[in-house]
Amino acid sequence: MAALRTALTIIFIIVSIVLAAIVLMQEGKSAGLGAISGAAESYWGKNKGRSMEGALVKITRWLTVAFLVIAIVLDIKRF
Repeated sequence: MAALRTALTIIFIIVSIVLAAIVLMQEGKSAGLGAISGAAESYWGKNKGRSMEGALVKITRWLTVAFLVIAIVLDIKRF
């Protein structure tokens, strides 16, 4: 049981570091002056889900779920 807890703790630390790095790599949600000129409705604005930014959002969601699940499992194992 101690080996499982140690493995989960190591995975938890790795997920935490990667999640923080990916959040810092993302762009801000404010459109800035691009919204005034309509640049947000360009080809890149419409296909944002297929871009690198879209991939970062998907990875962030999965890592957040993993972070929460591992945190709950580690807390349950404590008792």
